[in-house]
Amino acid sequence: MNSASSNLTNNATAASGAVSPTAGAPATPAASANATPATAVSAPAPAATASPTFSPLYQQIKALITQSLQSGEWKPGELIPSEVELAGRFKVSQGTVRKAIDELAAENLVMRRQGKGTFVSTHHEARAHFRFLRLVPDEGVPHYPESKFIEVKRVRAPADVARLMDLKSGDAVIFIKRVQYFDGIPTIVEELWLPGLIFKGLTAERLVEYKGPMYGLFETEFGTRMIRASEQIRAVCADAGAAQLLNIDLGTPLLSSERVSFTYGDKPVELRRGLYLTIRHHYQNELS
Repeated sequence: MNSASSNLTNNATAASGAVSPTAGAPATPAASANATPATAVSAPAPAATASPTFSPLYQQIKALITQSLQSGEWKPGELIPSEVELAGRFKVSQGTVRKAIDELAAENLVMRRQGKGTFVSTHHEARAHFRFLRLVPDEGVPHYPESKFIEVKRVRAPADVARLMDLKSGDAVIFIKRVQYFDGIPTIVEELWLPGLIFKGLTAERLVEYKGPMYGLFETEFGTRMIRASEQIRAVCADAGAAQLLNIDLGTPLLSSERVSFTYGDKPVELRRGLYLTIRHHYQNELS
């Protein structure tokens, strides 16, 4: 097994970059490349033009609803207009709106509540706490860990961090290092990088006094909601730094993860590198 560095930067390979956005707008035909300048003596051979592509109508409505979510027209936790109201607004059938909302619900951007309507998803919901925390106990009910912050500071982004977060090398980022405890037992060591421009004003004091999930703080106070994440996982061995923080023997097997989280528009807004002790826990994921 590899040795886990106490600076988790050296533990994991780079996570994959951003993929195509969740909600796309209908494509527009490419401009013609066949126009000949008036002064030209002879026209060059016409350049091949791509065939126009079109999005299904429900995808266009999905994109419009996503734009309203991104702009803050409907805030996290709020009720959005009914399918009938949205159909009237966009001048489409209710079935088209329903299909668009079905996809948004599947992507956890909105949440349907029986008999109440459709609400903007929020990180403050109990079920949302475990969307990005996949470490669950072998026995007992999954619960959120307690955090001890080791370091919180504003630094310049290293080249590898900047590349993964679509920043320039040297841009300001907020660096956070913490240990997370389950039932008083240190289980996770994490290092996080956040864009300094978005999270300006985030301090160790604010992190310590906030008792909810960190993503709930990001959503409420910094207007940033995590939509999806790309993650890489590998097995490593604890080095001296990790062993000390987790109170384990040198060389104990750990799970190492590197995750890039994205907000609306597929914009990366967090890089998180973690070491997970799996003596009493396991990493759980549901595939569909």
